[in-house]
Amino acid sequence: MRLTSLFFSKVPKNYQYSNFPERFIKKQTDFVEWKTPPYPNYQPRVVRYRKRAYYDIHRPWTNEFKDQNAPNVKHPKIYVQPIKNWSMFVGDLVQILRGKDKGKRGVINYVVKERNWVCVKGLNLSYVLQQRDRNFPGMITTTENPLLVPRDVLLVDPEDDEPTEVEWRYDEEGNQVRVSVRTGRIIPLPTKATETRDYTIKSSYKAQPKDTLPENVVNATFSPQLKTFEMDISDEKGIKEDRIPYPMYWY
Repeated sequence: MRLTSLFFSKVPKNYQYSNFPERFIKKQTDFVEWKTPPYPNYQPRVVRYRKRAYYDIHRPWTNEFKDQNAPNVKHPKIYVQPIKNWSMFVGDLVQILRGKDKGKRGVINYVVKERNWVCVKGLNLSYVLQQRDRNFPGMITTTENPLLVPRDVLLVDPEDDEPTEVEWRYDEEGNQVRVSVRTGRIIPLPTKATETRDYTIKSSYKAQPKDTLPENVVNATFSPQLKTFEMDISDEKGIKEDRIPYPMYWY
């Protein structure tokens, strides 16, 4: 199986839960140190302190992401398998295939598409003892470590309750759906896959004063055609052109 570098692979970006504008995410991952003013008398020049972003468990808009992509921080080269059609989302029931929790099942609660990672709730945990001294035994904190897709986890097929690979197909209505490779059963997307930071699910979102409501959207009345402006006006007014144009030659 051929692997490509993380920094050169065309993996899909995961801006899920942010609901931030795309230009904001682009600004967070451009790492621009200096840029010429946007005026005609300046040639466009951009100086970046980092060529490509290093993706970890943190989202691009967090302070941890800024710290790990600081100018003087270096990271080893990482390789990932490009996945064209991502098929695992938050809320999916999966089974772990490797490691200390092999055979156990859980629900995905975190996804990092840039690294092909998913975190399963309550599984693949690491334990850290903190604040321990002579007078206090300390506290144990748990962290859910990421699992690699598709090596470490597989979706559970609701047809026979067994792990299975999935692929994207089209149903009779033309919708793209996930289908189990083994049984052919459609595996619907979980509701939690559409959750964002400012509203739980799309159906519970309340329109804000600056939002454009569907009833206020003006439908397009112009249909483009292969005509000049004069020809369009002539057809609309019922004007028929009887004159024969003289030949013109372009060199």
